[in-house]
Amino acid sequence: MEPIQSLRGTKDVLADEINYWHFIEKKAKDLFSIANYTEIRTPILENSSLFERGIGSSTDIINKEIYSFIDKGSRNVALRPEGTASIARSFIENKLFSQKIPQKLWYSGPMFRYERPQSGRQRQFNQLGVEVLGSVNPLIDADVIQLALNLLKELGITNCGREVNSLGTLEERVKYKSDLIAYLQPYEKELDIDSQKRLYNNPLRILDTKNLKTKDILNEAPKLSNFFGIESQTYFEELCDALNSLHIGYTVNEQLVRGLDYYNHTAFEIKSSSLGAQDTLCGGGRYDELISQLGGPRTPAIGWAMGIERLLLLVKDSISLPSQYLDFYIVSENKSTKLKALQLLQIFRNHNFKVEIDWSYSKFSKQFKRASQNNAIGCIIIGERELQLNSFSVKWLSSKEQDSFQMSEIEKLIQKLDYYKSSYLKIIDNIDTQTLNKKF
Repeated sequence: MEPIQSLRGTKDVLADEINYWHFIEKKAKDLFSIANYTEIRTPILENSSLFERGIGSSTDIINKEIYSFIDKGSRNVALRPEGTASIARSFIENKLFSQKIPQKLWYSGPMFRYERPQSGRQRQFNQLGVEVLGSVNPLIDADVIQLALNLLKELGITNCGREVNSLGTLEERVKYKSDLIAYLQPYEKELDIDSQKRLYNNPLRILDTKNLKTKDILNEAPKLSNFFGIESQTYFEELCDALNSLHIGYTVNEQLVRGLDYYNHTAFEIKSSSLGAQDTLCGGGRYDELISQLGGPRTPAIGWAMGIERLLLLVKDSISLPSQYLDFYIVSENKSTKLKALQLLQIFRNHNFKVEIDWSYSKFSKQFKRASQNNAIGCIIIGERELQLNSFSVKWLSSKEQDSFQMSEIEKLIQKLDYYKSSYLKIIDNIDTQTLNKKF
C-alpha cells in the first residue's frame, strides 16, 4: 500500500524548525504588545462573497488562486487567502466601531492560495500582520511602516529595500484606468499573456509586470500621479515627510500597485534581495473604503502583512538560536526501578524541571549516551541500590561529578542544578555567540 503524502504546496513544520517559528512569534507578540496592539483571531473559513466583494472579482486571487467550494449546506465558502477582509468583516459584525477608535489589531495564522509552490511560497502559508482601523492620517501610515521595520530589526533582518507609492482615490484611479487602457490598446498584441487578460478588467496590475517587453511599453505610459487632486498630493507629501523625519530610507515606485482592489492612497512594500524572485517580505497600504463596501460604516484603515515562511528563510541565516537542553535525563535498569523513575518524573515535573526518562532497558552506558544527545545537564540514576535507600544519584554531565540525594532533598537538588545550569548555559551561549558572529 502506497503511503499517503501531504498535498502539494503544504509543508510539515518539524522539530528542527519549530523553534524559529516560536522565535518569530514571540518577537512579534512582544513588539505588538509594546505598541498597544490587540490580537484578533478570525475563522479560516469564510463566505466566498467576502473576498469577492472585498479583494475584487477581477484580481488574480479571486480568478485563479482562491480555494472555494460548496459545503454540505449548499453555502459557497472559501479558505481565507489573506487576513484583512476577514478582520474588516469581524470589525463590522462585532460592532468594534462602537468601541475605542482607532482599533489597533494584530493577527497570525494560515492562509491559502492555489499558486505554483516555490521557496517561501506555499499553497498553505502563514502570515502575521497588523491593522489600524478608524483613523486617517499620513503620520499613522508612517508609524505602521516603522512598526514593520522594527519587527524585521528584532528578527535580525536589516538590509531591506523600502518602496512607497500613492494610489490616490478611487475616483482618480477610475479616470487613470481609462487613459491607461487607451494608451495600451495599440500595443495589446505585444503585451504578455497575463497583461492582455488584465487590460480591460484590471489594468493597474499590468504596472507591476515582470515581463521586460511589457515594461518597455509602459515607459511612456501615463502616470497615476498626474491624475491626483490636491488632497492626494498633499497626503503623499506628508507621508514622505513623516518617513524622512523617522530617518526611514525609501524609494518612490510609481508602478507599485499591490494585488488587491481595496487600497487607496498609501501602498508600500519591504523587500529583500536575498529571497530571489519572491522578494517581498512585507506589503500593505491604506484601505479607507473596504469596510463601507462590506456593509459597515465608512472607516479609514491601514495595515500590512508578512509571510512567515519568507521570514524564516532569512531568520535561519541570520540568527543562531540557543541549543535546547534538559534539566535531567532519568536512567534506570529494570521494571522496579522504572516504576520508581516514573514516580520521580512526576515529582520533577511538578517542580517545573524539564525532564525526560529513558524507557528502554539498555545498558547504563547507552542510556548515558542518549542523555548527552538530549543535552541534559544532569543524568539521574535509579538502580537497585538507590531503590533500597529511597534515593537517587545525579551525574552532572559537564563535570562528570556525581551526587546522591534522598527523595526529600529536592530543594538541595535545585541549588545544585542552578549552579551547573549556569555553567552549562554560559558554555552554550558562548558557542551560540561565536556562531552568530561568524554569520554576521
